[in-house]
Amino acid sequence: MATVNPVNEKRVAEEKSSHGPTEPGTGAEEISSLTAAETTSRSKDATSSIIKTPFLYPSEDSTAPPPPILTPVQSTKYDSLLSTVASWTTIPTASTANSPTTPITDAEQMWLTRECLLRYVRASKWSLPDATKRLLATLVWRREYILYEHTAEYFSEENSTGKQVIFGWDVATRPCLYLNPGRQNTPRSEKQVQHLVFMLERTIDLMGPGQETLALLINYKEAMNGPKTGQARQVLNILQSHYPERLGKALVINVHWLVGTFFKLINPFIDPVTREKLKFDQNLREFVPPDHLLKAYGGDADFIYDHDVYWPAMVALTARRREEQTERWIRGGKKVGELEAYLKGGVEKGLGGGEDAKAEKKAVEAGEVNREKGEIV
Repeated sequence: MATVNPVNEKRVAEEKSSHGPTEPGTGAEEISSLTAAETTSRSKDATSSIIKTPFLYPSEDSTAPPPPILTPVQSTKYDSLLSTVASWTTIPTASTANSPTTPITDAEQMWLTRECLLRYVRASKWSLPDATKRLLATLVWRREYILYEHTAEYFSEENSTGKQVIFGWDVATRPCLYLNPGRQNTPRSEKQVQHLVFMLERTIDLMGPGQETLALLINYKEAMNGPKTGQARQVLNILQSHYPERLGKALVINVHWLVGTFFKLINPFIDPVTREKLKFDQNLREFVPPDHLLKAYGGDADFIYDHDVYWPAMVALTARRREEQTERWIRGGKKVGELEAYLKGGVEKGLGGGEDAKAEKKAVEAGEVNREKGEIV
């Protein structure tokens, strides 16, 4: 009989109550009907039954690394960047010259968290003009890519074979996004790239307090051909330009000669920092707890992709996480530069919480947030 972590029990209870009624047969009811014991059991003994829906939380044995502590100079630069982006009231509707501007939306302001600003300024080597330019460029790109308008229904057919799966977390509590090129079911198109971006966003939804990166796992075992260089360069550009410091690990297995040749071709276009995160044909059990690692990748999780069950369950779970974050952002006063630890439920007060919030901000900066229990140490 599984031992129930009281923190997981509380979280699952919240998850159940927050979902409300669910439609029978949609798969969403699987998420809302799980008991804490069932969740822990499925996380700890995934071989006991077939799994068709995402896990709710990381393994209790996984631990997120502490965030880097800012120097006084870096803190000053961050404050200056925050002051700049907080003053934005309108942004361009497109990246073309002389594009009209429209008011910045709530969703766009909520995206501009403290950690988001820090990711961009670190990726810009602490150059404030470069970080400012990159942040604005991403906001415009998200508008051009109609990122906030793409729906799960729009991508449902694209994912009907399970060519992309969000499932489990790695040893550092990064949510895992599995790519299965051998299950490709559509001709090459822009929609394929949009689908990947949609799944990246859903993976980010599942990041817990103190975690800013994801793990990408790619299995080329059933892929007859290597990736297309042009499309791969487009994806690389999106990741490096608009998702800086979001990739924690990229674990690639079953690399046949076509795939090896492909990676040699695109290697010059890969940022050196990103290149360091790529691992080829290694034992993935060293990076992902076996009960969170799919069997096809060398793990113990007996997961079978059933689109009619998995897709609505994943969509419902990530939608609820986004709703919770939006509710916290509104309660916190709709602050630009809000703490992601607050939005993710890791601390009780946001930037709008007065003196209590200042104390929690210092705790977040010092890495003193308990990433499992969601509280200050």
